[in-house]
Order: sequence, then structure tokens, then C-alpha cells
Amino acid sequence: MRIKEIYALAVALGMEKDPRGKEAVEALLQRERERYAELKEEEREGYDTERFSNPYSDTRILYGDPEREVRRVFAGIDMEAAEVLLADRLGEKGKPVDLIIAHHPEGRALAELHEVMHLQEDVLARFGVPINVAEGILSSRISEVKRGLMPLNHYRTIDAARLLDIPLMCVHTAADNLVADYLQRLFDERRPERLSDVLKLLKELPEYKAATEQGAGPTVVVGEKDRRAGKIFVDMTGGTSGSQDAYAKLAVAGVGTVVGMHIKEEHRKEAEKNNINVVIAGHMASDSLGMNLFLDELAREGIEILVGSGLIRVART
Repeated sequence: MRIKEIYALAVALGMEKDPRGKEAVEALLQRERERYAELKEEEREGYDTERFSNPYSDTRILYGDPEREVRRVFAGIDMEAAEVLLADRLGEKGKPVDLIIAHHPEGRALAELHEVMHLQEDVLARFGVPINVAEGILSSRISEVKRGLMPLNHYRTIDAARLLDIPLMCVHTAADNLVADYLQRLFDERRPERLSDVLKLLKELPEYKAATEQGAGPTVVVGEKDRRAGKIFVDMTGGTSGSQDAYAKLAVAGVGTVVGMHIKEEHRKEAEKNNINVVIAGHMASDSLGMNLFLDELAREGIEILVGSGLIRVART
């Protein structure tokens, strides 16, 4: 496969499992094209035209010729300068890396991470929060994330890849859509009664079983194991943590338990105040599950996959 084909596959898989539905995502892309057409010439400078076909600002080819053939990839969660050097060393050891695939974004994909957070508005609406309320409570949080990203050294990893001439891409929300869909369908089908059943179900999955053995397995952070789970909301896509104000709205909408990758302390306190149970499945394990569902597709095409940087590789092919 060529790099551009791997990239297109990641976007297509993300759109297929997007909680908004593929039709809604296609409509968003069409609106982006129409918005661009209305811009004056000087306003188009620096515009990311990938937005015409890719709704995920945090999933991008970061460096390298899109036409390059790929036989071996090095995939991980946080692929930074150290991992780029490791990829170069692997080449010296007889395993040349054609493409580094990171989960967490770098470069412009990191600088514009906040753009994908609008997806969370539709996810909240899907669970019963009125869309106008969802947009309102996320507005200030999206602005906060944008400001928080401004001081970062966005191109550090990309510069390392450029100097060593190793292609680099990232697959963030596209992969997070896969894990969110996978787990939501699992909980909807199996309907675990109590939080202990939620933990048990998660630990049946090899990524979470491995994380448990590493000391980072699923944990109840709000509630008790013998409490009933009620309606379960898998909160694992849309860039980064949303608004803490969402818990009050979710409680009114009838959500009993949130299953997430991680949680900030102020969010945990809001969940507790609103009597919403919270199960933290685990960050690396959850990211690994999403990435594995994508990497399996590459393995089916005969691409060799090397892993590192915390990725728990489990093949389902």
C-alpha cells in the first residue's frame, strides 16, 4: 500500500464508525467546501484543504511522500523524537521502517485538535442532551483547549522525521471512533447490570487484560462495584476531555454510567455530584484497541507491523 492509501483507509474507517453517522459527516464536508468557495483569495492562505475530504483535523500525513510504498510500519501511541530515532535504529538493525504511525497527533494535527471536539456535541445529543445545550456547554471548553495548545512545540517530532527522512502520520479521532463504537455496541448487546459486570466485560478484552497485568486496568472512580450501571455512555472520542458541565445534563437525560479513557479531577467531582458512575477503562488500553482495529486492516494487506510507545498490539485478523 502507498502512504496515501493508508491515510485514506484510516479516514474511511473513522467515518464509517463516526457516532454522527456517515451522512451527517458527508454533509459537514460539503459545508466545508462551500465555506471555502465563499472565502476571498487572501482568506484562503494557509487553509487546510484536507478538510474537504477528511473531517478529522487530528488525523493527517505529517511528513513524507504520499506515493511512497509501505511494507513495514512502526506504530505506537506517542511517537515522538525518541521513537523517530528508534525507527532509524531499527533500519540500521535490518528492519527499515517505511512509515511511522502515531496515535496522538503532532504538528498541525495537534495545533488544530480542538476542531474535532465539535463531534462531542452530537454524541451528547445522541444520549438525550438537546443539541443547543450540548453546543453551549462545549463552546467554552473548545476555546480553552485551543488556548492550551497554542504554546506547544507542535513540530518537534516532525522535524526529527524530516531530518531522518522517515515518513510520519497520525490517526487520532479516526481510531478513537473505532474503539468508541466497538465498546458501545458491546455494552448495548451484553447489558452489564452492575459496575462489577462492566469491569468484568472490559477485562475479557485482551487489551484491558494486559493493561490490568501492567497495573493500569479498568477502575471504578465514581460509584461502587455493586451499584447498578443503568444506561452506559462510552465517552472515548472527540479529541480530548469535554465540558464538566455535561454530567448534569447527562444525568437528566438518564445516563447512569460513563465509561471513559481518563478523567480530570474536576470532571470526577461533577460526576459524583450528579450521581453518575464513572468507570475509567484505561488510556493506553483504549487507544490500543482503537489502533488495533485499524492496524488489522493493514495486516490484511500484508504490511508488517512493529509496535512500541505503549501500544498493546492484539491482532483480530
